[in-house]
Amino acid sequence: MKRLPVIIASLLSAAGMWMGCAGGHSNLSRHPLPDTLVVGTVYSPTSFFIMRGDTMGYDYDRICDFARSRGIGLKFVVARSLTALVDSLRHHHVDLVACEIPITAEYRQLVLSCGAVNETHQVLIQHAGDSIVTDVTQLVGRDVYVERGTKYESRLRNLDSELGGGIRIHPIGGDTLMPEDLIAMVQNRQLPLTIVDSDIAMFNHTYYDSIDIGLKVSFPQRSSWAVRIEDQWLADSINAWSSSGNAQAYSKTALRRYFELSKGLQHTDTAMRRTVPPGDISPYDDLFKKYSPQLGWDWRLLAAIAYTESNFDPEVVSWAGARGIMQLMPSTAAGYGLDMEHITDPEQNVRVAVLTLIDIEKMLAQRIVNPDERIKFIVASYNAGVGHVLDAIELARKYDKDPNLWNGNVEEAILWKANPQYYNDSVCHYGYFRGRQTVAYVAEVEQHYLFYKNKYNKSNQTDKKQR
Repeated sequence: MKRLPVIIASLLSAAGMWMGCAGGHSNLSRHPLPDTLVVGTVYSPTSFFIMRGDTMGYDYDRICDFARSRGIGLKFVVARSLTALVDSLRHHHVDLVACEIPITAEYRQLVLSCGAVNETHQVLIQHAGDSIVTDVTQLVGRDVYVERGTKYESRLRNLDSELGGGIRIHPIGGDTLMPEDLIAMVQNRQLPLTIVDSDIAMFNHTYYDSIDIGLKVSFPQRSSWAVRIEDQWLADSINAWSSSGNAQAYSKTALRRYFELSKGLQHTDTAMRRTVPPGDISPYDDLFKKYSPQLGWDWRLLAAIAYTESNFDPEVVSWAGARGIMQLMPSTAAGYGLDMEHITDPEQNVRVAVLTLIDIEKMLAQRIVNPDERIKFIVASYNAGVGHVLDAIELARKYDKDPNLWNGNVEEAILWKANPQYYNDSVCHYGYFRGRQTVAYVAEVEQHYLFYKNKYNKSNQTDKKQR
């Protein structure tokens, strides 16, 4: 896919989708689009985020599709909140808001909605293995936990009043608590029930397949992109694009990618089941031994990363598009001169992965002096992208954690990057990030590495005894 000329400007201060559009196309010819459109957005797990150095997001992908269809470039300006974003639009700092702006009487006075109309509800999150609540009346006598002071608490209290009381409402809060934290607690059976927006529920369901998100507990909430009220010509152009068959097909694919496709490994039907020689870890041990000296690492650590990434399956493709046994992103591979035709070749995949790890180490060497500790930061950066790890280091430094230690310090700070309070902090430059997976990833790589060290040593000893 052809990459657009995209620029992300400096920092300023989601959903079951129903395709729809409004307005005619009468002004299209009188107002040609600019060569570069300035797009306003906010960091979020659904609209716009950075992962392994690649910019992603449902709204991001769709606005890029619009730009491709019109042959224009994009410049992104990231605001700290919807209020700041709308202000940027009205003051002509951006041309278009490409994230979900509520379609309400309040916002209609400020902006002109355009493009696909997205509809969400607040939904009940419950463990799929439990006795499922199928009607809101069944919430009477149940314990429901929600974030204190949020729209979820307000809706639950209104619902409780509508039902005549009886819902046991537990408002909980904390500086680092987020909806996805409550979802994880339901997944792990630490909490029985919670409520979040359906787009957040759908996104998290791709990580947690043991939750049920089917029960709606609110009226529909509609949202769309927006332009200035006077820019009907731009709204017309976006509406014409969003109603086209090509745009709707692309949006459907993007919807599946972010809200339906499991975020676990997506093995192909031809996933390898190779016979591994006794005493070896994988079919690719020779490659790990060949390239690990460039890093100065034990080759078994490289093997541990490969197993955590792909289970040694060279054909596996992640939801984000990473490929091969070391799960290289196509843009990363291209940056090292490796094309898509050869990206899944095991030797080329390992070679470029090692080059990536070497460059990450160079970026971290002066920050994390202890070499053993630095390995954890490198492994985290390989999974998350070094930018998010650098943000976490600075958050740890600012909020009285040790920026030189991963366990209990920077690993905790990277979890904060799912919270707007922290990813909008002045020390952060890479925005929202779902740190749970990276924390688990580092621990899993370490666990596999220790296992491989023991297994390899034991098999050697066995071989010697037999001889």
